[in-house]
Amino acid sequence: MSVPVSQMWTVASYVIRQKLARRKQYPLVLMLEPLFRCNLACAGCGKIQYPAHVLKRQLTPEECFRAVDECGAPVVSIPGGEPLMHPEIDKIVEGLVARKKYIYLCTNALLLKEKIHLFKPTQYLTFSVHLDGQKEHHDFAVCREGGYDIAVDAIREALQRGFRVTTNTTLFDGADPKSVRAFFDDMMELGIEGMMLSPGYSYEKAPDQQHFLGRARTRRLFRAILSNREKNWRFNLSPLFMEFLMGKRHYACTPWGMPTYNIFGWQKPCYLLQDGYADTFDELIKETAWESYGTESGNPHCANCMVHSGYEASAVNDTFGSLEGFVATVKGTLFTRYRDEDALRLLDKPVEPAHPLVQIAAPSEAFEETRA
Repeated sequence: MSVPVSQMWTVASYVIRQKLARRKQYPLVLMLEPLFRCNLACAGCGKIQYPAHVLKRQLTPEECFRAVDECGAPVVSIPGGEPLMHPEIDKIVEGLVARKKYIYLCTNALLLKEKIHLFKPTQYLTFSVHLDGQKEHHDFAVCREGGYDIAVDAIREALQRGFRVTTNTTLFDGADPKSVRAFFDDMMELGIEGMMLSPGYSYEKAPDQQHFLGRARTRRLFRAILSNREKNWRFNLSPLFMEFLMGKRHYACTPWGMPTYNIFGWQKPCYLLQDGYADTFDELIKETAWESYGTESGNPHCANCMVHSGYEASAVNDTFGSLEGFVATVKGTLFTRYRDEDALRLLDKPVEPAHPLVQIAAPSEAFEETRA
C-alpha cells in the first residue's frame, strides 16, 4: 500500500466532516513555502525568478505554525525553493509533527544526506524527492549534471534510516513514455513508498516556455504512461486524478483545495497563479473571486492546466461526494492495470523532437547574491 492506513483514515474522516458540515470550500493540502531560494535553476521553474532581496527572505517557524493552525488541512506540503536550505527547517517539521500533520517535504535531495540527521523517522514525515525521470532526462530537466545520482543516493540513505520516501515527477512536452515507464520500474526497485505525477504548469516567469503541455497532449502522454501498468507500480495519487490525466474523467478546478502560504501571505488564488495576497486564510476563502479561475472560467492562464494542485482535490471531492465516485475510487484502487491496446500502440510511436531547454545561470552564480 502506497499510503499508510492512518493517513488515509485521517484524510477520509476530515473530508467526511467537511461534507457533513456542508462546506463547499475547504482545504485538503496546505502548500507551505517557507522560502523561494533554491540550489538548482531549472528552466521550467517560475518560483526562483525573484530579485535577491526577496530570495533572502524566509518564514519563521512561528509563522509556519500560525498558517497551519489557521488553515486546518490534514496534510502539509513544504515546497519552495529548496526547503532544506531553510536554517530552521528541522524546527518547522518538528512543530508540524507535534500537531500530527502529515508532511511532504519536497526536495531535490542535493542536501538531503547532509541534513538528514536533523530529522527523525515518523509516519507524519515523508521526503518527497523531485525526480523528473531517468538519469539523463532528469539532469537535463534540472540543468544539473549528476543531480540524479545524488538524489538516488540520498533516497537510499533515507530509506535505510527508516524514513518514508516518495518521488515527485513533473512531465513536460517531449517526454518519452517508454522512458517514464522504465523510471517507474527503477523507483519500485529502489523501494520508495509511491510516486507522484503531474504535468508542468507554464509559469510566466519560467525561462523555457516551449515545453508546457496542452490538454490534448497531456491526456495522450498520460494515457500512454498510465495504461497497461505493471502490478508493482505504486502511486501516491488519487486513482480518479490519474484517470483525469488519462482523459477518462472531466473535473473542474478546485483552486482552494491546496491553498498556498508563503513570505507574502496567502497567495491568490492558488499555488500556480499570483493574483495578489490575503492577510488571513479566512480572507483568502471569502474574498477571492473563485469563479474567475479554472478552465470553465475562460481565464487564459488556466486554459491548459491539469496540475495536481488544482485537480487532485477535485478528484478527492468526487470520491466522497457521490456513491459513483466512491465506487470508482475503490475500483481504481483494486484494479490498477487499465488495459488499453490503443495506448500500447502509442508507446511504439516515435517521440516528437523537442527544442533544447533554455539554460539559465548555474545556481552558484544565480544565487551568489542571496548569500551576501
